[in-house]
Amino acid sequence: MTEHVEPDPGGRRHRVVVVGGGFGGMPATRRLARMDVDVTLIDRRNHHLFQPLLYQVATGILSPGQISPVLRHLFRKRDRVSVLFAEVTHIDLARKVVVTTTIPGESHEYPYDSLIVATGAGQSYFGHDEFARHAPGMKTIDDALELRRRVLGALELAESVDSEDERRFWMSMVVVGAGPTGVELAGQIKEMATRSLRRDFRRIDTSTLRVVLLDAGDQPLATFGSHLSAKAARSLERMGVELRMHAMVTGVDVGGVTYTGEDHVTETIEAGTVIWAAGVQASPIASQLAEQSGAELDRAGRVAVLPNLTLPGHPEVFAVGDMATINQLPGVCEVAMQGGLHAASTIRRRLDGDDRDVAFRYRDLGSAAAIGRFRAIVEFHGIRLSGFAGWVVWLFVHIAFLTGFGNRTVTMLRWCRSMIGRARPERVFSFGHTGGDLSLPASVRDRVGVRFPEQGDTHWAAHGPVGS
Repeated sequence: MTEHVEPDPGGRRHRVVVVGGGFGGMPATRRLARMDVDVTLIDRRNHHLFQPLLYQVATGILSPGQISPVLRHLFRKRDRVSVLFAEVTHIDLARKVVVTTTIPGESHEYPYDSLIVATGAGQSYFGHDEFARHAPGMKTIDDALELRRRVLGALELAESVDSEDERRFWMSMVVVGAGPTGVELAGQIKEMATRSLRRDFRRIDTSTLRVVLLDAGDQPLATFGSHLSAKAARSLERMGVELRMHAMVTGVDVGGVTYTGEDHVTETIEAGTVIWAAGVQASPIASQLAEQSGAELDRAGRVAVLPNLTLPGHPEVFAVGDMATINQLPGVCEVAMQGGLHAASTIRRRLDGDDRDVAFRYRDLGSAAAIGRFRAIVEFHGIRLSGFAGWVVWLFVHIAFLTGFGNRTVTMLRWCRSMIGRARPERVFSFGHTGGDLSLPASVRDRVGVRFPEQGDTHWAAHGPVGS
């Protein structure tokens, strides 16, 4: 089903609303900004986040600003692009309006002629949201700062306690999930302890830090194929990371992690720090769109879109990135970026009078994951690289996708200091809870973080943000 866009008789420009400034929404907005349309970009964060390098913020290599350029600044020269800092609470497909709530608790509506929804996905605890209090995920800047606080704080506690059992507890860390995020986190935590921090402490030997990587699958980085997965496993083991595959986590609390292994025996790892890097759940907006359009949802809550990335019965609405599913494509940034560009190009064709229904075609740019210092694996159209060669490819790919020349330059300098030297310049933290924009389930976030208030919320006026 296609939509021919007729010019407005009053001369009004075509109105496009983009929800989400991530890997789907930001490229779409950039392309739309070059067209004769009015664009409104709405996001609950004021920045675009380069999520693949978030773990380097958590482990002290990069600063938040290097991977999160401010959206308003990115589009400062585009007069037809308006950037709004607000929470999208509802999308009314019948009325063609996007409903938002701002920080003061006020509700606003933004009408659209075309809509691109790219609200992404959050952390999934597979029905055990209670794990989130003790095992934070890593989807936002505040998540990374919280993990930095917990990792470095655990080492400080190990330095200060007298009991050997307590010291062993704080010197044990568990990462749940052996996908790219989990593997990169586990490798960097171990590397930071063994290379960068050894001379900073007097009572503990940070090189003895225990890092355990748990996953219910057969091998780490399984999507890369058995050959590269095996190499990744060997690299992790050489670095001192303990791998425990076929491990189904059944409990997480202040004392550590309980899991059931391949032999169906339940074991407990006592650990002062637990990090959750397993599973994602689509934004709740996806279920709203599915309910109104009749589209299906998959197990991860992603809305099934038509071949051209639109919703059934609503050719003016595009859903892209991690909140949408099509052709079983993976939830990676390249899919979101190409989807956003496809949606913007479709709008341009329609404005030019081209009614062709062009299906989205994903061009696989390959996969890459850094395991540690000068170690990475890369897969591209049957070409498989590992070790130093893989790391060089990984480096240039990530530099190319970073936004801004300044960020690329500073990031390269930071990597030189950390990889060739031992520097971890971003290690500031406090024992105060980070709060803020944590990727927690709603039931947990309302207790520990800042939330956007509902209209007429008297609690906000009386007490300020939740958790303040």
